[in-house]
Amino acid sequence: MASRKLLRACAALLLGLAFLTGTGVPASASPRPQPAAVRTIRYDASRAAEFRSAVDEGARIWNEHVGNVRFVAGTPADVVVYADDGWPRAQPAGLGRGTVWMGREAVQEGHYTVRIASHELGHILGLPDRRTGLCSDLMSGASAGTSCRNPDPNPAEVAEVERNFQNGRSAVAPGVTITEAPVLARR
Repeated sequence: MASRKLLRACAALLLGLAFLTGTGVPASASPRPQPAAVRTIRYDASRAAEFRSAVDEGARIWNEHVGNVRFVAGTPADVVVYADDGWPRAQPAGLGRGTVWMGREAVQEGHYTVRIASHELGHILGLPDRRTGLCSDLMSGASAGTSCRNPDPNPAEVAEVERNFQNGRSAVAPGVTITEAPVLARR
């Protein structure tokens, strides 16, 4: 009880000092913090064949969840997306740049195309595979099974992407192809 009174008295004293020194402003007039610079990443899904709409949806999902990165369809592209008959994979060329392959093999096994696109774009944003087996973890990828239809990054993944672009660092090495293809299929 006494500590609450002391805390209130200190708060009132600090507020009074702020107004006396001219630094206090009414809460309604306080300036909003300026958002960090938004990095635009242009992607080209024109070679993604039947996966083009899944790629567009994956980009939209990331745009909905992160504030300092924005995917925009266009050329010249920072990210080029292809369709092929292999396993889905990404090859980052640096933070926000690289190549994605939307592989038909995973789709034939029953994996959800929008989750695949969102997951592979996550690699371009600097996220590694985590293989937790949890559907709530986007970067768990195929380990979550074919019944998983969650294409959304979880809060920790969102925060990691925000930090990546704030600090200009990535947890994935440029030039390394990231794939979850079964070991036999990697030959």
